[in-house]
Amino acid sequence: MCGESTDAGAPGTLYVLATPIGNLGDTTDRARRVLQEVDLALAEDTRRLGKLLAALGISIPVESFHGDTRPEKRARLVGRLAAGATMALASDAGTPVLSDPGWHLIAEAAEVGVRIVPVPGPSAVTAALSASGLPADRFEFAGYAPRRGDERRRFLGQLVRSPVTSVFFEAPHRLLDCLQDLREVSGADQRVVICRELTKLHEEILRGTVGEAIERFAHDEPRGELTLLLPAGEGDGDGPQPPGDEAVRRAGRRLLDLGVGTRDAAALLAELTGRARNDLYRLLLELAEDG
Repeated sequence: MCGESTDAGAPGTLYVLATPIGNLGDTTDRARRVLQEVDLALAEDTRRLGKLLAALGISIPVESFHGDTRPEKRARLVGRLAAGATMALASDAGTPVLSDPGWHLIAEAAEVGVRIVPVPGPSAVTAALSASGLPADRFEFAGYAPRRGDERRRFLGQLVRSPVTSVFFEAPHRLLDCLQDLREVSGADQRVVICRELTKLHEEILRGTVGEAIERFAHDEPRGELTLLLPAGEGDGDGPQPPGDEAVRRAGRRLLDLGVGTRDAAALLAELTGRARNDLYRLLLELAEDG
């Protein structure tokens, strides 16, 4: 039985608990049992975990634990665990720690002798890989794509050169921008698999080219959780990296000094760096104004 120990010398247990990514039927019997017995559940989104608990008929205390959780709260939780409490750490959905907060808590709890127990289950990463049709004997998970365009293009440039299948997440309102950046980095014929709303009512798995995906989502606003996969490239993933901002500015200045027009210079830099032509054009205008 779980429960807070009266023996301060006996550390408790922290369960790292996977929860459904959509379909509540994916809750394992073991996850249900753990949630029935722990003293406290920690969740990135307490409302979302609350809905799961209500569906399971379980009533336990729930506290928030996310990327902005202060160190003082983490220390308090570790103190309770060290004193014998049992807790379940859940993410927003799926398996904790994969692009979710929690590893600091796990590491600090382990340091004071708390038993760390994984309770495996649903994961958008493995679900997407299993249905993608891409090799999954080796793969890399890259988390969420960066929000800024230049950072995202560098991120995508590394993935398309990776020697293994790449998996990453993207928010629906940024998907089209991400696909357009991918087209600039790797061309319209770049293959991509887009998994949308996995395990939910409107689950969809799209396989095709970046050009086809852009055409689809330019007229059909994407909704729901998105997992994208790219096939292995021909590089080693550690080859030459796209130039940084300062190098691009120096190259732009040199082209302007040589008399190349801003539009032609932007087109040339876009081809060489994989950055958006419009962004480079604005940069070149600023350089021209600065003299």
